[in-house]
Amino acid sequence: MPDERLENLSKIFKPKKIVHARIEISDTATIEEGDVKNETISQKAIQKMRTSDAFILLLRHFDNGLPIDPSGEFRTIFSEFVLSDMAQIELRLERIKKQGGKKDNPIVQQEKTLLERCLLHLNDEQPLFTMVETGTEGKMLRGFQFLSQKPMMVVINFDEISFEKSEKITMDLKSSLFHGNNIPIVAACAKLEAELALMPSEESAVFMEEYGIKETIRNRIIQLACKTLGLIFFLTVGDDECRAWPIKKGLNAQDAAGTIHTDFYNKFIRAETVAYDDFMRYGNFAECKKAGVWRLEGKEYIVKDGDIITVRAGN
Repeated sequence: MPDERLENLSKIFKPKKIVHARIEISDTATIEEGDVKNETISQKAIQKMRTSDAFILLLRHFDNGLPIDPSGEFRTIFSEFVLSDMAQIELRLERIKKQGGKKDNPIVQQEKTLLERCLLHLNDEQPLFTMVETGTEGKMLRGFQFLSQKPMMVVINFDEISFEKSEKITMDLKSSLFHGNNIPIVAACAKLEAELALMPSEESAVFMEEYGIKETIRNRIIQLACKTLGLIFFLTVGDDECRAWPIKKGLNAQDAAGTIHTDFYNKFIRAETVAYDDFMRYGNFAECKKAGVWRLEGKEYIVKDGDIITVRAGN
């Protein structure tokens, strides 16, 4: 993933290795050729999708011989998510019923009550990510890998002509489809982007201005995916390596240290911390200390995006 901060720090430290954060986007076949008439998603695709952290729903707004209907495409996919989750819940509730409900087991009873509430929510055609749950309930649901519980974003692929009206079309779709749900939506023209990718930087800048493209779809999708997943990045620097580490927003210093190595979590003492902007302002750690922007933080410190961290851990 491109990160200008990492590039700038690497110019200062001149490390042997630069390691950018990675985000994996896989193209999952959803409505396969054999299922087009029934407009269903294959079970094979659903099983693969359950292991994903989030979804990018790519909708068509160009002529390919079939009616242009991004709203219909969204509803088809969304309905499949809901139906798949309902079937999974009903199966689990049936198993609990066959086992006599395990009335003496409070955890099973809590699970049963929660799943029944989820079923009512889905019957109202509401995704599970809009349902408010406690921390314990969230952990309980996580194991099911429900499709409608996962965060999602929408990319609408326009042709060159309709792309000029893409802003209005996307806003209309957002208000009519999502019913107030905060699902990010992005307009793109894959054909233009493909041409753009082959151009020298000087030509691409003129091309982007001509079509009103402020940023490439690649960068926009990466940024939106990180926002959808609730990711931020902290940085580690040195002569050997400069690296960007993705973590969930709200993670504390000890948990963040654990993403580097489990020993750093288990033997965590302190985190030497300075914000990226402060470091670039003063140029090195010594000057940051003099200016009072270099800090020693404990394990409960909530890591911020762009923090440069050095972990102090015991032997």
